[in-house]
Amino acid sequence: MDNGMDTRRTTRALATEAVHAGRDDLAGLGLHAPPIDLSTTYPSYDSRAEAARIDAFATTGAEPDGPPVYGRLGNPTVARFETALARLEGTESAVAFASGMAALSAVLLVRGSMGLRHVVAVRPLYGCSDHLLTAGLLGSEVTWTDPAGVADALRPDTGLVLVESPANPTLAEIDLRAVAHACGSVPLLVDNTFATPVLQRPVEQGARLVLHSATKYLGGHGDVLAGVVACDEEFAGRLRQVRFATGGVLHPLAGYLLLRGLSTLPVRVRAASANAAALAARLTADPRVARVHYPSLGGAMVAFEVHGDPHAVIAGVRLITPAVSLGSVDSLIQHPASISHRIVDADDRRDAGVSDRLLRLSVGLEDVEDLWADLDQALGTPSAHPARTEAMAQG
Repeated sequence: MDNGMDTRRTTRALATEAVHAGRDDLAGLGLHAPPIDLSTTYPSYDSRAEAARIDAFATTGAEPDGPPVYGRLGNPTVARFETALARLEGTESAVAFASGMAALSAVLLVRGSMGLRHVVAVRPLYGCSDHLLTAGLLGSEVTWTDPAGVADALRPDTGLVLVESPANPTLAEIDLRAVAHACGSVPLLVDNTFATPVLQRPVEQGARLVLHSATKYLGGHGDVLAGVVACDEEFAGRLRQVRFATGGVLHPLAGYLLLRGLSTLPVRVRAASANAAALAARLTADPRVARVHYPSLGGAMVAFEVHGDPHAVIAGVRLITPAVSLGSVDSLIQHPASISHRIVDADDRRDAGVSDRLLRLSVGLEDVEDLWADLDQALGTPSAHPARTEAMAQG
């Protein structure tokens, strides 16, 4: 990406990139903190040159050279975040959108515009992603399969293979390298929201597209709604064209907050992951818990099934917030069958491992003893329960 910044591919550790990527030009500008550009339009006194730049964008979707044109084509503050996220994911480019669902919709529209409307997908996915595919709201047709069946599910009009690993909400893990091999020439899109580039960089395992609900860990503070696709520059150009045409742009203030959030991403993810691992171990040993799902990759998400009433746990927490979303500095808990995956057909939901007793916990940065004390009281008084068939599910 060329945003007037030094984006040379130097070898720097991820923690260093998180702090400095997208900010390489600031010292030369006499700045320390990135500026926020809230302009929707920009002056231009050379309309012939402006026409040529717009023609170039219409042809390739490449970011226009020179000063910005209009907020729907791009924004300098948002571009800084895109540059930084691309560096963290190890891709040529990244394109940001107003939400994660807007980002996924843009990918489907790009492939559909090429006559490639068929999607092969592996459950579970985030509930709204599942619904978008199943309902065919963008004219797509989906074949659901397990990871081993991806190659057999491909058709001449298959435009995309979509997986999420670790998956929402069961934290099931997929061998991304094996799936990428099975895809052949069909692009593999990996939803990397739960893992973040701190724990996993899907392009290194063969994925072409990496999706994030940036609302979650990338922002990290529960105060920004956004989505982003990290990819090669050719695909990024097509995504920019869809973004311009459909208007699913990211607000500059959100871009600023996301860039700021990236600077602490490695620290936040590792600290929250340590808390989550400790809670997963305690939940595994607890007789009130039937099963615990915690990925071998690690991370800050824990899912667990209770013997008792999951709704009583939701109603009983006092420190942990009962709310949708995840990836914030504070801990959140929700009942997927009632909320995040309610829109998925009940049988499909259960077949994907989303039981009615499953709870999803996004672990934050609080003291782990305080978090455990809250869970302990919310789980209620221990009672006799049937033996668990499996204490810990490693994805």
